[in-house]
Amino acid sequence: MHDSPRGGADAPDHHLGPRFVNTDPSVRIGGDFWRWQRERRAAGLPRPPADGYDAFARRWRVAPDFGYGLRVRLDSSDVEANDIQPARPVVWWLGHATVLLRIGELHVITDPHLGGRASPLSFIGPARRVPAPARADELPRIDVALISHNHYDHLDTRSIRHLLARNPHMTCCAPLGLGAWLRRRGVSDVQELDWWQRIEHDGVEVHCVPAQHWSSRTLFDRNRTLWCGWVVRAPGASFYFAGDTGYTPRLAEVAARLGPPDLAALPIGAYAPRWFMRGQHVDPPEAVRIHEELLIRQSLAIHWGTFELADDSLDEPPAVLRAALAERGLSEETFWLLRQGEARCW
Repeated sequence: MHDSPRGGADAPDHHLGPRFVNTDPSVRIGGDFWRWQRERRAAGLPRPPADGYDAFARRWRVAPDFGYGLRVRLDSSDVEANDIQPARPVVWWLGHATVLLRIGELHVITDPHLGGRASPLSFIGPARRVPAPARADELPRIDVALISHNHYDHLDTRSIRHLLARNPHMTCCAPLGLGAWLRRRGVSDVQELDWWQRIEHDGVEVHCVPAQHWSSRTLFDRNRTLWCGWVVRAPGASFYFAGDTGYTPRLAEVAARLGPPDLAALPIGAYAPRWFMRGQHVDPPEAVRIHEELLIRQSLAIHWGTFELADDSLDEPPAVLRAALAERGLSEETFWLLRQGEARCW
């Protein structure tokens, strides 16, 4: 664990005694939750996708190819495992905030959630509307899991345990306060980091970076664990995973300190209504703003099309993202809208 002060004169500005806080004084997280619930019920929100849930799932899901981006050496007539070499880094979107990355010699997964609900219970809570494109035992070897915070749509107990069954030596990188939770689920290699701390894993740097959000898994633990994004840097490639975040100009510090990312996974969904969601979830125009302010070369849209967590319908974020890109004069190819299971080299 990477120790960091928890309170006192020398504490970082996001530490407040036993709790954590956001650092933008103009931001207010949430609001009148019960007003939101009343209004969304009265309006019948969220509405189903225009073509229905089944058609939406068929359109936005493909069987993943985990050999994507590998090349075979041509100097051997007898191809063996060590003759299959990675070419460029590859990213797969596996739904919601779960991204699989092949970078350097490592496979890295973010906020692994391959389960059927974003809930502590198996029979109630937001249901997965697009089936996970792969089971944990169908994934390639996982070397590192990056956890952004403890909400149920980002930290799923069963997914962690299923990954560990296949990858018992997997390293889990998590923000402050989550180490004990992970160890109780069987993770032996936990790296618990504060904002701007880093570790190195087999020649790849992993940096914990700020986000604007909050944390809670029960009624009694609000903001007792930290939330974050992650930057992964290997020779010739850098990846930024924003996790869950509202917009704040302080996100630009990620690029100022660590350089503009080559690829960024940015959330675009669960943004409505803005009066309630603005502080904690960016909308597509704000995601485009982050893309521009951090000088990101290529972005990937995440955190949409999987769970119905807010008032925007599952198929709304892509249309709003395309309009935001057009307004800024940006090509749609600068901000990928992948199907769940789809891969790209970058």
